Amino acid sequence: MGDRWHVEVDRSVCIGSGMCVNHAPDAFRLDTARQSHPETPDTDANEKVLAAAEGCPVEAIMITLLDSGEPVFPPEE
Repeated sequence: MGDRWHVEVDRSVCIGSGMCVNHAPDAFRLDTARQSHPETPDTDANEKVLAAAEGCPVEAIMITLLDSGEPVFPPEE
């Protein structure tokens, strides 16, 4: 994967489960309100970040290709 990604967390949806931190501890953190934040919103494509997005119980994590904005996760239907 040579792509660059933009990672966002919809904090109005995030329930603070911490699954993202479990899957990708270097990529996500929970703030004092237990809301997830990407450590580096623009990052190299990474299987752990993708696993974190896929494992989020409320699908609060969105990943897009940095150069085109094309969705990586969740995928377009």
